[in-house]
Amino acid sequence: MLVLSPTSSSSSSLVFTCFFIILFVTINSSNPVTITTKAKRPPRQLSVNYYAKSCPQVEQLVGSITSQQFKETPVSAPATIRLFFHDCFVEGCDASILIATQPGSKILAEKDAADNRDLRTEGFDTITRAKALVESKCPGIVSCADILAIAARDLIHLAGGPYYVVKKGRWDGKISMASRVPNNLPHANSTVDQLIKLFSSKGLTIQDLVVLSGAHTIGFAHCKNFVDRLYNYKGTKQADPAIDPRLLKALKMSCPQVGGNDDIVAPFDVTTPFVFDHAYYANLQSKLGLLASDEGLFLDPRTKPLVQSFGLDKAKFFLAFSAAMEKMGSIGVKRGRRHGEKRKVCSIHM
Repeated sequence: MLVLSPTSSSSSSLVFTCFFIILFVTINSSNPVTITTKAKRPPRQLSVNYYAKSCPQVEQLVGSITSQQFKETPVSAPATIRLFFHDCFVEGCDASILIATQPGSKILAEKDAADNRDLRTEGFDTITRAKALVESKCPGIVSCADILAIAARDLIHLAGGPYYVVKKGRWDGKISMASRVPNNLPHANSTVDQLIKLFSSKGLTIQDLVVLSGAHTIGFAHCKNFVDRLYNYKGTKQADPAIDPRLLKALKMSCPQVGGNDDIVAPFDVTTPFVFDHAYYANLQSKLGLLASDEGLFLDPRTKPLVQSFGLDKAKFFLAFSAAMEKMGSIGVKRGRRHGEKRKVCSIHM
């Protein structure tokens, strides 16, 4: 589900925590009038070749930035994937997550919502750099939303994941409000029932839920997102029994119940935290899921068979993940000036 990664200030703690844990534990009109026909024409669909004439080199331009970003800061991969997920689930895939709150405004933008404060700067930096390069070659043509979709795909592939074609043609949204975030994103302690309901509201299936959760094969989460599992699971004052004892011991050493370092993080995938593979699903079956929302996928009979299936077959997971990313990338797409815009600077609403 592409949630929960650390702030940029935690880079040193991130490496320490990651390796620390690995030592212990080896996500109709019939009327011919022209005006009437135009008004009722269905919106154009996204297309792989949307920029074939207007900016044919867009994927190469974005790719030059993502490859450099990944080489310099590998954490850009989970950061950008998470950014794309958080964008699509709130207002649709329209780059509204990138808009900054305007100075003096009483209305906070999405990126300043509590659920988005841990979004790493590397994700935003990737899109800012890619947008600047694309604008220098194709001014006013390519939306921030499309650049985000392309960059997420690139970084998934660079981290070892599948390469899939990205359909384009999104416009950037005009609305970005922090108040619309909380009810549209999953949380670390979300139940499977809550997750299924949320994903269904976006037009996504139970399989899509399990598949997209597989993006937690890379990335990290702050202690605050799982500390209750370690010390007071569901108010029991005990640890969650669905945690491997070795992992529990390692996590407790990194994340004390009180007085810990807020910047300390742990990897979602304790076996191959920097590689986009299918180990996430095997981990869940071994009680090595980091978040309650992760481990719950193996404990629920509706999702358990999918966890087992993807854990056995990486090729099957990659194929399903590619399809689910295309499906998610079509949520709430904006088209035309009535509903969208093409921002020249992704953080500034036109």
